Amino acid sequence: MVGDISPPHSEGLTVGRRCISGGVTPIGHRRIQFDFTVAGVRYRPTLPWIPHEANLRRAREHLARIKARIIAGTFIFHEEFPQYRSRKGCPIPISVRTCGDVFDDFLRHEAARVARGDLAPVTLAAHRQILEHVWRPAIGAMALLAVRYTQLVKIADGHRWTKKTYNNAISALRRAFDFGFADHPEHFNPARALRSARIGKKDRPPIDPFSIQDAETLIAAIHRDWGEAQGNYDEFRFFTGLRPSEQIALVVSDYDAVNGVLSVTKARVAGIDRDRTKIGEDRRVKLCRRARAVLERQLALREELVRRGRIQHDQLFFYADGRPIRRLYDVHRHWQQSLKTLAIRYRRPYTARHSSVSWNLMRGRNPLFVAKQHGHGLLTMLSVYAAWTEGSPEVDIAAIRRAMRAGAYAARGVPDRRSGFATRNANPGNMLTRAEKLKKPSRAPSSAHKRASDLAMDLPMANRRKEGIARWDRDLDWRSGRDSNPRPPA
Repeated sequence: MVGDISPPHSEGLTVGRRCISGGVTPIGHRRIQFDFTVAGVRYRPTLPWIPHEANLRRAREHLARIKARIIAGTFIFHEEFPQYRSRKGCPIPISVRTCGDVFDDFLRHEAARVARGDLAPVTLAAHRQILEHVWRPAIGAMALLAVRYTQLVKIADGHRWTKKTYNNAISALRRAFDFGFADHPEHFNPARALRSARIGKKDRPPIDPFSIQDAETLIAAIHRDWGEAQGNYDEFRFFTGLRPSEQIALVVSDYDAVNGVLSVTKARVAGIDRDRTKIGEDRRVKLCRRARAVLERQLALREELVRRGRIQHDQLFFYADGRPIRRLYDVHRHWQQSLKTLAIRYRRPYTARHSSVSWNLMRGRNPLFVAKQHGHGLLTMLSVYAAWTEGSPEVDIAAIRRAMRAGAYAARGVPDRRSGFATRNANPGNMLTRAEKLKKPSRAPSSAHKRASDLAMDLPMANRRKEGIARWDRDLDWRSGRDSNPRPPA
C-alpha cells in the first residue's frame, strides 16, 4: 500500500507472537523489546539496540542466556535492564552483584583448584593479598557492571609500585574480572584493557655473583656462627646452584651416592610441598667433588641425630636441632647476619645460585650442559651469565677448579671424612697453599682410580684413564702453582 512506512527490518515478524519472533521484537528504529516470564509474571523490557538482522540474532541469544539465569536463580534484573521503569514493582529480588562478591567467588574457586592440585598455593596467597589490600578497598562496594576503565587506571596509578609489582596487581584483577564477566559476555570487561608495564633488560636486577674467595670466606663464617647443619646447607647451594625451594624439599632417596647424581623433582613453597619444580621439569644434577663431600658430611650428621632420636623424617637438609626446614626465613636470616660481619658487599641468598652458574661457565663448561643442570634456558645462559664471565682472570678460574675438586669445609678440629685431616678456619674449603702442597704426602687414589678397579676394566683402558687423570691434575697444579712472571712478595 502506498504510504506504508513500517520498518523494513520487521518484515516477517508478528508483534506479540513469541513463537514467530523468538521473544524479541523491534520497537521503532532504535530499540529491541525482550519478552519473558518470571514467576508467572510477563515482562517486556527494551534495550537501545538498532533492530537490524545481526542485532536481532544477538538479542535472541541474549534472551536465551537470560532464561537460563532465571532458571538457575542468578538473574539480576537491574544489571540486565537498568533503565526499566517498572523494575521497582518486580516480584523477583533486584540485587546488584558487587566487585567484592566477584572477588569472594573467585578466591573460593581458586581454593578449590588448589585442593585439586591444579593451582599453586603461593599463587592463591598472592591473589588474595592483592585483591584484599589493593582492589577491594577501592571498588569492592561498586557494582561489577558499573566499573569503568578510567577508574581502574586511576587506582593503579595512585600507587608507587615497581613495574613487576604493578604487573602482578593488574594480573590479579584481570583474572578476577575474567571470572566475573564470564556471566556477562555481552558486556565490556574494563580490566582487559589495562596494559602491563614493559620490563626491559635494564629493569631486571643485575647478576652480581660472589667471587670464589668471598664465597669461601662466607662459608667459613656460616659454619663458625651457626654450626654444621646451616653451613652444609649454604655450602651446598654454592656448588650446585639449586633453587632454595628445591633444596629444602630434597629427601635422602634423591641422592644417588654411587653415581654422584641428585634428582630434583619437587619444591617447597611457603611451607607447602609441591610435586613439581618451578619450571615443571625434573632434572638430574651431576655433583662435583665438593658437593658430594658436603652431602657425605650432611648424611653423617643426619645419622648422628637419628641415633639421638632428634630426626624422624627423611629430609636431607634440616636445622641444627634436627627439625626439617619448612620455610626459608631462618636460614636466610642466618645468612644475612653472618655476611654483615664480613668485609664483603651484601648480596641476597639467591646470589649463591647465580654464583654457581657463573663459576661453571668460567671453567669453560658447555653452556647447554650448565643450562640443563641448573634448570635454565640456553638463551638465559648466553645473554645474562655469559656476558658477566667475559674477561675472567685466570687465577680466579684456577681457584674455582680447585674449590670444586676439594673436600667439604671442615671446622677447627673436625676431621674431613674424605681427606682424613682437619682443615683450618683460616684456609676454608681444603684449599692448600703452594708450600703446603709441597709438604703434603702422596694422596690416596682418586675416585676415578677406584671406579676403574672396581669395575674390573681391562688393563690398557684403566692405564689410559689413570694417565689422563694424572695429566689433568698436573696441568691444574701448573696453572695454579707456577707463575710465569714472578714478582717479589709484598
